[in-house]
Amino acid sequence: MVGAHVAEGVVSECPGEADPLGDRGPVGLAALSLRHQIVAALALAAVAVVACAHLGMVFLHIAPPNTVTKQHGHAIDEWIYPEFEQNWKLFAPNPLQQDITVEVRALVRSADGTSRETGWYDLSALDGLAIDGNPLPSHTQQNELRRAWDFYASTHDGQNRAVGLRGDLSERYLRRIGVLRLDREHAGGEGAVVERVQFRSLTTDVPPPRWSDEKVSDRPVVRELPWWAVPVSDRADALTEASAR
Repeated sequence: MVGAHVAEGVVSECPGEADPLGDRGPVGLAALSLRHQIVAALALAAVAVVACAHLGMVFLHIAPPNTVTKQHGHAIDEWIYPEFEQNWKLFAPNPLQQDITVEVRALVRSADGTSRETGWYDLSALDGLAIDGNPLPSHTQQNELRRAWDFYASTHDGQNRAVGLRGDLSERYLRRIGVLRLDREHAGGEGAVVERVQFRSLTTDVPPPRWSDEKVSDRPVVRELPWWAVPVSDRADALTEASAR
C-alpha cells in the first residue's frame, strides 16, 4: 500500500510540471501579428513573382526563336543584358582557348588641380587574387569583368566601332566597371578624381598539350581602346560603393 501511495503521488505531480515544449505557443509566421503576417506574405509573393519572371526571361533568351521572342525580343534583351547573358562557350562548338588579361588606366585630377596618367591596373590579376584560396568566390569576382569584355568585343569591330545596337551599352558597362575598380584601388591617391579611362587587353593562346603537334604563338596580342570620358554619374556610383564599404 505504501508503494501504491508513492506511485500515486508521483503520477499526481507529473501533470503539474511545466512542459517546455507545450507552452511555447505559435512559432514562425504564425507567431506574428496579423498585420505582419500580411506584409510577410506579400513580400514572399513579390519575391516569387520576380524569380519566376527572371527564370522565364532567361528561358526565352536561350530558347530557339519563337513567337514570343519575335514580339517581345527587345524587352527580353533589356532584362537580360548585360548582367544575365547566357552562352555555351564552355562546351561547344569551340571552347575558349585563350588567356585574356584586361587592364585599365586613368587620367586623374589630383586635389591640387593637376592632372596625370596612372599606370596600368591589371584587373584580371586582381580578380584572380580575390578568387585564389577562396572556397566560395562571388559571381562578380569570377565573371563580371570577363563577361563585360566579351560583351564589348562582340559588339565592336577591330577598329573599336560599334557593330550592333548594344554597342553603346557595352561601352558604358565596361567603363563603369573600370571606374569602380580604380576607385577601390585609390587610383591617383586620396581625393583624386577619375576624368578619363582607357582599357587594353592582352590575349595569349593557351599552349596545346604535349602530345599535340599544334603550334601556337606565345606572344600576346594587344588591343588598346580609345580614351573614354567619365560622366559624373559614374563617379557618383563609385562614391556610393566606397561609402557602402
